[in-house]
Amino acid sequence: MRRVTDGETGARANWTFWQGAVFARTAGLVTDGNQNGEYSRTAKYRLRDGFDPAELSFGELGYAAAARASWQVFERLRDDGVLPDIRFQVSLPTPMAPVRLYGAPGSQAAVEPAYEAAMLRELELIADAVPHDRLSIQWDTAVEFGMLEGVFPGWIPDLEQGILDRLTRLGDAVPAGAELGYHLCYGDSGHRHFVQPKDTGRLAAVADALADRLARPLAWIHLPVPIDRTDPAYFAPLRGLRLPADTELYLGLIHAGDGLEGARRRVDAARTAVGAFGVATECGFGRRPPESIPGLLTLHAAVAGLVG
Repeated sequence: MRRVTDGETGARANWTFWQGAVFARTAGLVTDGNQNGEYSRTAKYRLRDGFDPAELSFGELGYAAAARASWQVFERLRDDGVLPDIRFQVSLPTPMAPVRLYGAPGSQAAVEPAYEAAMLRELELIADAVPHDRLSIQWDTAVEFGMLEGVFPGWIPDLEQGILDRLTRLGDAVPAGAELGYHLCYGDSGHRHFVQPKDTGRLAAVADALADRLARPLAWIHLPVPIDRTDPAYFAPLRGLRLPADTELYLGLIHAGDGLEGARRRVDAARTAVGAFGVATECGFGRRPPESIPGLLTLHAAVAGLVG
């Protein structure tokens, strides 16, 4: 185990949905209040008629405040010997996620730069509060795959290059000394993907492109593995993965639905394509009853024993 996350509990329990309050209080944005969306239904906000997009400015998003509070808990647990000497991980959504969730079509392109600037300010505040040699930042990347798969409409003219430009910009903003990772995701609303990936091909292509483009080290990449993909064909594209030797690959092949034996089948299939990898769930521990987490941790330990 390399890192411990800050949890995403309470108001943050459903990933980016809590950012609706941020959009609601931002001057220059208005909504008709209708609940709509292709995958998750939310009110959409657009620029007020006549409002200059250059004047749009989001205040604090809340990610830095949550991370600072969690860091204090992390330090106390580490000092008390409850946690070992590992890093503190903060997982942040890419700005495209809240903008797609709450931005109205036609306004998303204008809203995105202001929201990205606000998210990068949150990153700066987190890096100011946590020593860089104790910090790991993960960019949660889901909406981008929905756009690449044609499920979500995009607002970027050159979609693939535009997405890679944004992901590279976010990665390079993580300060030296802090670790950088990406969680590449196909969604988890209701514990279901917005579309089932055909295989790991698109995930591997994005991972390779990021490793090539980044101006700083890439500590890890995480990929999802659907519960029914126990076949080598799903993992076959990973044979050509060109990650640097010091970049860890994590496969999200742990599912509470079929436990250790299901994970064993997916581990065996994955080994036909890659020799070394860590293990995780498809999309973290989020959106689950708290009482289910101890059993899920025990399952992680057992599956880790299969690949250790």
